[in-house]
Amino acid sequence: MTIRLPDLQGGFRAYEPRTEPLTVTPGIPFTSRTVFSAAHVVADPYADTTPDSPAAVDWDATLAFRRHLWSHGLGVAEAMDTAQRGMGLDWAGAAELIRRSAAEAHSVGGRIACGVGTDQITGGSLAEIRGAYEEQLAVVEESGAQAILMASRALASAASGPEDYQEIYGRLLRQAAEPVILHWLGPMFDPALEGYWGSGDLDAATKTVLEVIAAHPDKVDGIKVSLLDTQREIGLRRRLPRGVRCYTGDDFHYPELIAGDDQGFSHALLGVFDPLGPLAAEAVRVLDTGDVTGFRGLLDPTVELSRHLFQTPTRFYKTGVVLLAWLAGHQSHFTMVGGLQSARSLPHLARAYELADGLGLFPDPGLAEERMKNLLSLYGVDQ
Repeated sequence: MTIRLPDLQGGFRAYEPRTEPLTVTPGIPFTSRTVFSAAHVVADPYADTTPDSPAAVDWDATLAFRRHLWSHGLGVAEAMDTAQRGMGLDWAGAAELIRRSAAEAHSVGGRIACGVGTDQITGGSLAEIRGAYEEQLAVVEESGAQAILMASRALASAASGPEDYQEIYGRLLRQAAEPVILHWLGPMFDPALEGYWGSGDLDAATKTVLEVIAAHPDKVDGIKVSLLDTQREIGLRRRLPRGVRCYTGDDFHYPELIAGDDQGFSHALLGVFDPLGPLAAEAVRVLDTGDVTGFRGLLDPTVELSRHLFQTPTRFYKTGVVLLAWLAGHQSHFTMVGGLQSARSLPHLARAYELADGLGLFPDPGLAEERMKNLLSLYGVDQ
């Protein structure tokens, strides 16, 4: 049996879906790496909303997906970019997501860290930006979750130089109750973050972020780096104070960065681990045994899918992530908050299906095939 898929050249090709999924079973907790998956939100498809209205979230399905990730030993990075933060999910929705997910994490013993940003304001003075950060930090800490200090569009716009970042982050770190994770998201994920840390020169920006960390090493658990630049991440990683983790957010080069070298390795906080969760967890458990070759053998083949999902414009990777969650049976529909399911072309989605199926990511390949055929039929593709 084959399925007729549109290709990237405007034609069609026949693809034969696999019939058996990859066999992966939950196992013991990880010992060699700390691994978070940023998680998507499931929209309520029956809510009467518009792209400009507050997000309507299907809370049951959203929390069920987090339980799926925890069951495989992954931590959940909540209310982050993958959850459409600032692309459909506003602060009110994010705050509710944080509270609900943190409570769910505590009930099942799952690890959770939550995004702290400034998206309740669109701009303002440095004092107002600091106040917005502080408001969100309080919500996360009150929920009992670890805080991730996210990059701020408002700060990127208002800051006049590195000293403003040092002032804002210094104040936040001094008042944080527990060590936080810093977050360096490159402009390929959000163009409004161009020049973050006070300079478009990445060497100068790296110097600033290292100075922030060096001034408060006891308050920084680690830094998530999403620059899609392997050598820059490795260079930063080697300069971090002892005990401060580097969390790779590089969805193009994560196997080699997690595997590391003779001078160290990266932990992980990745959006692509949303669709790769069980397979990624299996790979890390293999790495826990010291088997780097086995780890790379499992994870390297996933890079083609990840690069496809995160291709330019990178910020729309969430569409492919939610498509794969629907095809895998984690939700009953392919609808996104803000209508973002329309952000990728049909050929792009078809290729995402083909690559994910080839990896065995769908627990029920027949269900995935049926749903993909239904999606294709909506676009007029006959089988």
